[in-house]
Amino acid sequence: MAFKEGLRARKKTLWRLILLALGLLGLLLYGLPVVRARPEVLTCTSWGAPIIWDGTFDPDVAQQVAGERNLTIGLTVFAVGRYLEKYLARFLETAEQHFMVGQRVLYYVFTERPTAMPRLALGPGRRLHVQRVVREQRWQDVSMARMSTLRAALAGRLGREAHFVLCMDVDQHFSGAFGPEALAESVAQLHAWHYHWPRRLLPFERDARSAAALAPGEGDFYYHAAVFGGSVAALRGLTTHCARGLRQDRARGLEARWHDESHLNKFFWLHKPAKVLSPEFCWSPDIGPRAEIRRPRLLWARKEYALLRT
Repeated sequence: MAFKEGLRARKKTLWRLILLALGLLGLLLYGLPVVRARPEVLTCTSWGAPIIWDGTFDPDVAQQVAGERNLTIGLTVFAVGRYLEKYLARFLETAEQHFMVGQRVLYYVFTERPTAMPRLALGPGRRLHVQRVVREQRWQDVSMARMSTLRAALAGRLGREAHFVLCMDVDQHFSGAFGPEALAESVAQLHAWHYHWPRRLLPFERDARSAAALAPGEGDFYYHAAVFGGSVAALRGLTTHCARGLRQDRARGLEARWHDESHLNKFFWLHKPAKVLSPEFCWSPDIGPRAEIRRPRLLWARKEYALLRT
């Protein structure tokens, strides 16, 4: 009896030490993922990175840690062609309401028409920089060109002024607090349509000739290119990898199934993200309600590809 009680006490102590270690890891990875439990969802990857869901972190502590580090957070977005008029104003207006509130923010907008930018009243400590880009003829090329464009920006002003950068698609809007809990050395976003699919069905690039190819059995999760980020140094590595893979495919006459997103998924298979954002951070209303989706932070806009991509 005494032996069993001693064994239980040792197990309890061991679990306390494990939870303490995870908590300290959460602090280091910048999101405090183990404040509270979400037993109905996966909250940690096999390599120890937190998966951030509503209720698994303390937003006040995340804000305090970010404030103490005196960070500048970059937010990049591409608004090319009709996407500028259709989506950019709402994206930026809702970012002012919900994105990194209380932090220093640098919006970095890439467009071929800087003079058509919507007017936006920015809060204290928030700035906007517009960079002209060349518009590609095909929407696929617009998507694929952004990795090389981001890489160049990270080598210039964006890389000098920001500590962390999040890169997002413009055809969505903020609907809830998107704070420093989302920051880490490298950040990936679980794709809202695929986060619950078995790995064998995930839409990775499978053509072995492509630089983005993953073999059967490879790939951890399917990540969405609508949201990714990290430190400037980590993003330089990511964008360099993806831009190189896209060039290699083009030289071979290939185009990965999901373009730059396929190359992003290859990168995160080879270089595991330090933090993974749950689908709550980028959700599609077309999916409908899900019990585990408590507070969506970004919502996809209605897709009107026939109009916008012509």
